[in-house]
Amino acid sequence: MAACISAKPGLLSSKTSLIHGLYRKISPNSVCIRRAAEIQSVRASANATVDPQHSEKYCLDLVRSRDYEGFMSSLLLPLEARRSSLALRAFNVELAQVKDSVSQKTIGLMRMQFWKAAIEEIYRDEPPNQPVSMELWRAVRTHDLTKRWLLRIVTEREKDLDDKAYRNLQELEAYSENTQSSLIYLLLECLGVKNVHADHAASHIGKAKGIVTCLRATPYHSSRRKVYLPMDICMLHGASQEDFIRGSREQNIRDVVYDIASQAHVHLQHARSFSNSVPAAATPAFLHTVVLEDYLQRVRRADFDVFHKSLRNRNPLLPIQLYFRSWKKTY
Repeated sequence: MAACISAKPGLLSSKTSLIHGLYRKISPNSVCIRRAAEIQSVRASANATVDPQHSEKYCLDLVRSRDYEGFMSSLLLPLEARRSSLALRAFNVELAQVKDSVSQKTIGLMRMQFWKAAIEEIYRDEPPNQPVSMELWRAVRTHDLTKRWLLRIVTEREKDLDDKAYRNLQELEAYSENTQSSLIYLLLECLGVKNVHADHAASHIGKAKGIVTCLRATPYHSSRRKVYLPMDICMLHGASQEDFIRGSREQNIRDVVYDIASQAHVHLQHARSFSNSVPAAATPAFLHTVVLEDYLQRVRRADFDVFHKSLRNRNPLLPIQLYFRSWKKTY
């Protein structure tokens, strides 16, 4: 992705040197030797890896700007898992923003293909010379991350490029499982947790996160004349896509939001039903429940008006709430 790849000065200067060298007057006997040396210099620069400090900072800045809540949650992870968490979240951000950043599906498919190839190369210890790829390679090597989860995220994001509303709530849940839950499974691996109860909790938390994300993004999508809320629930309450595009606050629109938000709450409750069996070491991966809980409470106070202005503001107490939940080792 062009926005993510920063050209290295050494590569540019080597190319410039090569171009100038081809046109300089040099002795015939040294032509082959000099050109061979210059070509080797260019290849060496092209194969040089991204500076580890640069790649780490790149991921940190990307997550902080595009996934602030995930950034705050990552800071509360144990030190040995923190950097890998930021790499995974940066990877997730890169994929999530493809849909909104391309004008044609074909371009989006090309970007997804890049990431599929990048994952294969990462597991061959040949990561692309790109900041997020390099950090993801480091995380894979450090924690022996499962390749299947990474590929599943890419595959599901690729399917989502079709730009269609979810036909029903089950379809939204399946998408959330394959993207958000897969990310949490990887975070558990970063924490060294292998526990079936933790996996069950992660599955439900991921589904809740996907549902809440869909609700939170509704005003933004509606402003672009797009609606992704499950069609079966919209039809049940007689709510059309045009109603959401107009920012309607009628009762039937609130009923749609209520039903969807209630399902997210159910998943949170299911996740917490495993709390007595989930090891304490797993709870840092579940800190995002604080964010989900906060939104669900605020949308309830707004009487399920998804367009209410109070939902646009970031909760200033969120960092404290996250820290407190981390300190208690609960979710």
